Amino acid sequence: MLLEDRTKSALTAMRKILRATESNSKQLMRETGLTPSQLIFMQILDGEQEKTAGHIASRMGITQATTTALLQKLETTGMIQRRRGEKDRRQVLLSLTDKGRKVLDIAPDGVHAQFHKQFSDLKDWEQIMLIAALERVADMLGSDHPDAAAVIDHVAELAGEVSFDPEQP
Repeated sequence: MLLEDRTKSALTAMRKILRATESNSKQLMRETGLTPSQLIFMQILDGEQEKTAGHIASRMGITQATTTALLQKLETTGMIQRRRGEKDRRQVLLSLTDKGRKVLDIAPDGVHAQFHKQFSDLKDWEQIMLIAALERVADMLGSDHPDAAAVIDHVAELAGEVSFDPEQP
């Protein structure tokens, strides 16, 4: 195979990935009004224990500024709430509202869950090879900004913690 053909094949594969994620983003927005980053933010908050914005930023691999922007948007739409810590008033604790939980219940699984399922089924060496190849592609494209991969980062953690059942009330 010629180098030009390989380049074309690689670019075609990247376009397919981008199309799939874009389509999923549009479906998510239609069904819930959320962006993928907002959904992941809420998935991390899902559960009984309140979490700090710093914890969310760390789990998503995004900056504190991006976390603050997501937090403000989700709070404005009534999806999450924040409260001051009782022992340390400087600490801000986040949790989902009832509205936020209902939106999570109807959110589609999307490409993240599909990717997680299929990726988990691969052998260790295949997973490592794919990660190395994807990291190399990201480097080639100059995507060294920490927020660039926020939607894809920690997919395994999130998909393992959250399962959606759109049929559930």
